[in-house]
Amino acid sequence: MIDERFSKQLQFILELDKEKNIYRQTSLTNHGRKENDAEHAWHMAIMIYLLKEYANDDFDVKKAMLMALIHDVVEIDAGDAYAYDQAALDAQEEKEKAAAKRLFGMLPKDQQKELADIFEEFEKGESAEARFVRTIDNLQPLVLNNSNGGTDWMEHGVSKAQVYKRQQRNEKGSQFLWEYTKELIEENAKKGSLK
Repeated sequence: MIDERFSKQLQFILELDKEKNIYRQTSLTNHGRKENDAEHAWHMAIMIYLLKEYANDDFDVKKAMLMALIHDVVEIDAGDAYAYDQAALDAQEEKEKAAAKRLFGMLPKDQQKELADIFEEFEKGESAEARFVRTIDNLQPLVLNNSNGGTDWMEHGVSKAQVYKRQQRNEKGSQFLWEYTKELIEENAKKGSLK
């Protein structure tokens, strides 16, 4: 028999399927189509597991992977704001708060609180988990963009300074990955992929 709890969980699971239709500005490897939010989150979760040894601080890997998997579900309602479009980013916060309330509100109270708390923790960026997840959130599109010769940056006329500004918080989660990030930025600037 399907009880109320299972029904709410199933409704939320089906609602999450909509994340597959939220397309980002980052192309898949080898100049493929644009990735969607669900692919981005899955890729991040795998990266967190594989690259955990490079985190500045010990952290709960399971929690960080869950954080990665839910961090963009709010874009089901709010849409994706391009990382280098400041006006869109400025308008995004309120839309995402309303989306988090609606989406997590679909769940049973205990899971609603757990996921809302993890989402808020990511947004604040203060815990060891949040710092590393935010580093990976920045690194994942950077790595894909690099694999495509920087075409996504060129398409939007992104500058080296903009990428440094966006990526600077990576140092809080991983000094090693921050050093790697700087190498990729400099390589792409030399190639002319960044203004």
